[in-house]
Amino acid sequence: MKRTTISLPDELSAALDREAHRRRRSRSEIAREALRRHLGVEPGEPRRLPFAAIGRSTRADGRGAAELEEILADEWADHIEEDSFDGRDR
Repeated sequence: MKRTTISLPDELSAALDREAHRRRRSRSEIAREALRRHLGVEPGEPRRLPFAAIGRSTRADGRGAAELEEILADEWADHIEEDSFDGRDR
């Protein structure tokens, strides 16, 4: 297990203390549980990847994995232009 230090606003820290006291558990246990729920990570289960279905044979528009480069270029065109530096890709 890795130790991490975070800073909390006073009201969030107080809420964490109240919940830990109410449930008779440590602050760390409550924080870990909240992070697991928020991030969708359950112990012993692989995390679901939002792009896992990208390899489906076809999408609603009829294009499939064979056209992956074209699909990415169409959907990310604005972001690619924003990320360029001195006219070059980073």
